[in-house]
Amino acid sequence: MARLRSFIVLLLLLLLFVFDDHVPYGEAAYSIADYGAKSDGRTDSTKSLLAAWEAACGSAGSATMYVPAGDFLVGQATFAGPCSSSSKITVQIDGTLVSPSDLGGAGDWLVFHHVEGVSVYGGTVDGRGSSLWACKAAGRSCAAGASSLTFRNSKDITISGLTSTDSERYHIVIDGCDGVTVQNVKITAPGNSPNTDGIHVQGSSHVTITGAGIKTGDDCISVGPGTTNLWIEQVACGPGHGISIGSLGKGYDEEGVENVTVNTAVFTGTENGLRIKTWGRPSQAFVKGVVFEHAVMQNVQNPIIIDQNYCPGDRGCPDQSSGVKISGVTYNDIHGSSASEVAVNFDCSASNPCTGIGLQDIKLTYGNTAAESSCKHADGTASGFVVPPSCL
Repeated sequence: MARLRSFIVLLLLLLLFVFDDHVPYGEAAYSIADYGAKSDGRTDSTKSLLAAWEAACGSAGSATMYVPAGDFLVGQATFAGPCSSSSKITVQIDGTLVSPSDLGGAGDWLVFHHVEGVSVYGGTVDGRGSSLWACKAAGRSCAAGASSLTFRNSKDITISGLTSTDSERYHIVIDGCDGVTVQNVKITAPGNSPNTDGIHVQGSSHVTITGAGIKTGDDCISVGPGTTNLWIEQVACGPGHGISIGSLGKGYDEEGVENVTVNTAVFTGTENGLRIKTWGRPSQAFVKGVVFEHAVMQNVQNPIIIDQNYCPGDRGCPDQSSGVKISGVTYNDIHGSSASEVAVNFDCSASNPCTGIGLQDIKLTYGNTAAESSCKHADGTASGFVVPPSCL
């Protein structure tokens, strides 16, 4: 029996070694510690991080860039491709990448550019954005701020199990990419932190976001122009500004947004729930083929809203009508509580009215009564149990 127990222990140790999640078995592994990175949170490890990337990217086969446990101070870094082989590259983060507190004017922080088959697993990226937010709150002249993690012009990307805290600006940006999976990420920033969108997608197709917990000071997820075939599922949002398509139509020749599904989301104390937002000015952009379904609202200021008169500061668009055409938007199984009397608000363009709006099985309350709805230049149908009563 003792020999059997010893054999089992040895077998388990062997399996742990073979299937260690830091370095996939049989792949070349490049730890940033081997290139001089220090896990004290004070020593600049930027060159070490980039050296490990260059080694992994230049590998003849699949490779892993490894960030061990500890805090690593890292400045602006661009991980450029294409890499030497078409094999996959894994970025395994067991520690925390910490941004300098004054990164704001240096551009985006961690950028993957022209890469294919890259997967980022685990770990934390800490944007240390509080000093920039304080600058903006004081009304001083401040940098725009850096997004923490950006994938640009890339293909077949996975981001899994990552935590992003206190980004100066957007936490995760997907820009000009095809085939991206973002799963089980955790994003946190104070509710009053400006422009700290959780996940921003633009100019990209075939993007899937699942299992995200997002607490931030702006949109939990924002969808920019040129986005097609986006699937969002099982998202907890709040505090924040909700899940927003837009703002769109700032530029006349802007691309549209098509085939977006938001399925199973919970909004808690957010400014908005499910929002479409466009500038009140001429544009060729459009929104079509959108499904919002199975959402729970908990004390949300604007649970369902289309706002086609967005014009911050009344500059560049006052008294103009939005050119963005919105059509084929369905809301199904949306229920919960509104923090305002008007829970469904369709404020569409006078020159390009919303068409094909569908409401099915909606139940939104305000206090102990049914909430209200408001429609301007919107056409569509309602079916099933709809409260507040449809204004379509």
